[in-house]
Amino acid sequence: MTGKNEYYVAGADFGSDSVRVVILDAADGTVMGQSVSYYPRWKKGLYCDPRENRFRQHPKDYLESLTEAIQGAVTEAKQKIPQPDTLSNRLRAFCIDTTGSTPVLADATGTPLALLPEFAEDPDAMFILWKDHTSVREADEINDLARSWGGTDFTQYSGGVYSSEWFWAKILHTLRKNPAVKKAAFTAMEHCDWITAELTGTVHPEKIKRSRCAAGHKMMWHEQWGGYPPGEFLKKLDPALVALRDSLGTETWTTDTVAGKLTAAWAEKLSLSPETIVCVGAYDAHIGAVGGDAAPGVLVKSIGTSTCDVIIGPRAPAGKTEALIGGICGQVDGSVVPGWIGYEAGQSAYGDYYAWFRKLLMWPLRNFAGMDPAFVEEVEKKLLRELEKEAENYDPAETSPVALDWINGRRTPWANQKLCAAIQGLNLGTDAPAIMRALLESTAYGARAIIETFEEGGIHIEKIMAIGGVARKSILGMQILADVTNRDIHVTAGDQSPAIGAAVFAATAAGLYPDIFTAQKALSAGTERIHKPDPARAAVYNTLYEQYRKLGSFIEGETK
Repeated sequence: MTGKNEYYVAGADFGSDSVRVVILDAADGTVMGQSVSYYPRWKKGLYCDPRENRFRQHPKDYLESLTEAIQGAVTEAKQKIPQPDTLSNRLRAFCIDTTGSTPVLADATGTPLALLPEFAEDPDAMFILWKDHTSVREADEINDLARSWGGTDFTQYSGGVYSSEWFWAKILHTLRKNPAVKKAAFTAMEHCDWITAELTGTVHPEKIKRSRCAAGHKMMWHEQWGGYPPGEFLKKLDPALVALRDSLGTETWTTDTVAGKLTAAWAEKLSLSPETIVCVGAYDAHIGAVGGDAAPGVLVKSIGTSTCDVIIGPRAPAGKTEALIGGICGQVDGSVVPGWIGYEAGQSAYGDYYAWFRKLLMWPLRNFAGMDPAFVEEVEKKLLRELEKEAENYDPAETSPVALDWINGRRTPWANQKLCAAIQGLNLGTDAPAIMRALLESTAYGARAIIETFEEGGIHIEKIMAIGGVARKSILGMQILADVTNRDIHVTAGDQSPAIGAAVFAATAAGLYPDIFTAQKALSAGTERIHKPDPARAAVYNTLYEQYRKLGSFIEGETK
């Protein structure tokens, strides 16, 4: 590798609320510039209806916030680096990650329909965010058909179940619901593919390089059946899916692949060189896992609004069949690190659970007339922190309230977005901090269920790495996670694991490192702290975890 300050790489992490950009020294991972930009329309709650589980994002939010975040990171980097005028030529490569599955329907030129005047305000023409659950019925249809149609079960590498959070269910629901959008749609794209294509001028369906990560985990793509499910299968769901499938091509690319270079227009807008390499995009948790020291035996938990749990393992030996793990979110060759199988699981709500509780408690302050808005805002900022501080004083007991973490359905094990959360064991002495602790414990129980699912499937877990905003901020939450799982929880240093992971891929694609693991060792932030389980609390949590499982079985049995 070249010396410090000779070359730079950048990563952009599109989260649920904002996009974060980091510029790293390619020699040692020093953060030279960073910036965050919040999506303006999303911040206002436009195009969304939580009561209907509808969450949509306008493509202009992505374009505007990406521009602002890159410009901010470039400005900061120029203040730090020697010879700032040379930054544009020394920033060698760029890579992005996004939430997923977050698809959009597009026309024959690859333009998202919401960017056309006639669909500018139509939520069905926008990106369908990962946590949109409007397509539960369609997911059920896909699962039923996969098991009954008499041919290959195309869900077998997706844990044996297809989720309403994923590509085909969302697209099918939208095509059925909106005839105008259906008529205008020629193709569909994942957010991670569209942003990369937009930056490189390759949005046309014949030019776009589609992510192996997105296609394998959420679109039922697999080499075994030549790519996406065949037309004869999709036709049974809706004939419109056949033409759309044909527009996707058959090939997918791993994230170390060069998608192209910045267009002249984007280079000028971002004050970068048109020679800047742009990698194929991928999902935030998978790229974040690389930034969070993903390796064989290391489970990386990306903990934010939801969780995504990622681990890698070797390919099956020659002549052997790959072992299938039921109930997870997929196992895909090259989805995390090229040459390795990437395994994914996760929880549909983690930080979102605590945010829901905060919103619940804030209702009187938000809705009573005459409240000082500044005071209300200050209370909202401090509320969860104060609740968590007080919850530290509550020791777990076998009589403690037990909550389910299914406030936004269940992602893993065995995806079921129809499920709802529940709390048992409430009495007149139960107060807000006690419920806060129960919610923290519930998300830890869900995490333990995922660990057990992986290990029952033959994936040995030697180390757990926690990345993301909740992991960094919630000391009590991570300690409870350690106690519930009875395992050490390593929390990454720094808040930017996905963006750093993207920069790792950028550095590899630019030829600055020979492979992902070498680049990762040089650029990752490392570990900030380790939470060790308390044996006494772990013993109590074993009992409470069984109560969690029994409550879950009851609620699932009552859910139609």
